[in-house]
Amino acid sequence: MLMRNDSVFVLEAQRVAPMRSIRRGPAAPSAIPRTRREVALLIDASTAFGRGVLQGAARYNHQSGGWAVCLKSVKSSALDWLSAWTGDGILLLCDDPDVAEAVQRSRTPVVNLGTDLLDHPLPRVEVDRLQAAAVAAEHLLERGMRHFGYVGAPSPGGRATDRVGESFRQHIEAAGFVCHMFPSLRRGERADQQQQARLARWIEWLPKPVGIMTGNDERGLEVTGACSRIGLSVPDDIAVIGVGNDQPVCELSIPALSSVDVNAQAAGYEAAAWLDRLMDGEEFDSAAVTKVAPRGVVARQSSDRAASDDEEVGRVVRYIRDHACRGLQVADVLAHMAMSRGSLQQRMKQTMGRTIHQEIQRVRLDRARDLLANSQLAVKQVAKESGFASVQYMTRVFRAGTGETPASYRRRRAR
Repeated sequence: MLMRNDSVFVLEAQRVAPMRSIRRGPAAPSAIPRTRREVALLIDASTAFGRGVLQGAARYNHQSGGWAVCLKSVKSSALDWLSAWTGDGILLLCDDPDVAEAVQRSRTPVVNLGTDLLDHPLPRVEVDRLQAAAVAAEHLLERGMRHFGYVGAPSPGGRATDRVGESFRQHIEAAGFVCHMFPSLRRGERADQQQQARLARWIEWLPKPVGIMTGNDERGLEVTGACSRIGLSVPDDIAVIGVGNDQPVCELSIPALSSVDVNAQAAGYEAAAWLDRLMDGEEFDSAAVTKVAPRGVVARQSSDRAASDDEEVGRVVRYIRDHACRGLQVADVLAHMAMSRGSLQQRMKQTMGRTIHQEIQRVRLDRARDLLANSQLAVKQVAKESGFASVQYMTRVFRAGTGETPASYRRRRAR
């Protein structure tokens, strides 16, 4: 499914169809023949996002491209190399205006992988980080959080505006709550001891328990570290979720950091496919943007809590979380808690806004979404692993909860 918005189109599936603002001309007689092309990847492979982009581009190249590839890190040394390069196309992931200008001067087909800093009109593929903020907000809201904060990542080029943070705040406020914003570091600023002390004081000041989203996983690691130094428990006092799902960084955190997987591999795959079409001679609006939807939250211990002012309800939610995918029934919950159905249902509705059955289904649905996005299990096995009695029943619950079938959900988030 593609959502129209002027010259921007949002990737909701593996196929990308052009919008009205994208011009397609007839096949040019001088189009490069389908021989072995030379493609330069000007991508920083030191980041998790850059490595994910490379994996996606590699998958496309093995399936359809057949390119001879040259990988260059985006540094000043790339400028001299680029001036003498005579290849056929470039995938670009950088925030260096000098490199961007050199790429443009090459008059080579280029696809830019979502660098906001560049003012140059290059066709662009980017992950939808505003949707990532919405996914993170929903993750924390579903865990019963009532207080929220946001800690921004360093801003490219020193921009003061953090669009991800603003999107997170808007989703929290739309749900009826307040989101406290910690000012982001500018790129180039040092995250020194003074700044770390300011972050710790801000976290101490927040009402508890609180759910915090961070602009990237490195900032999430800083938040969990600050909590450890000032004696606050993660996730009991502070639930934390980052963005990027950089696994080594997430696992450096104690406890391990939950994070939104922004689907860098899909971005790399789509950028490579677009570049191939450009090298074939197709014409595109240079201002067009392909946005790739995030794959969802990879939940780890940093947000694994049941937030509730009612201690008994907290126990119920933790019990459901631990047993929902093992055939748990409402009667099992009542027996475990030794409480009447009416009393417990009323307290669940008051504090969580959901019944016991709805909470069981929510946990199962979360598990199903995770398996569909992050495993190769057959849909039938996904239903079994998620605690649903049948594929048909899971499909009904899935459609009611997400508006789509399990199969379409998996296709939209395919790597």
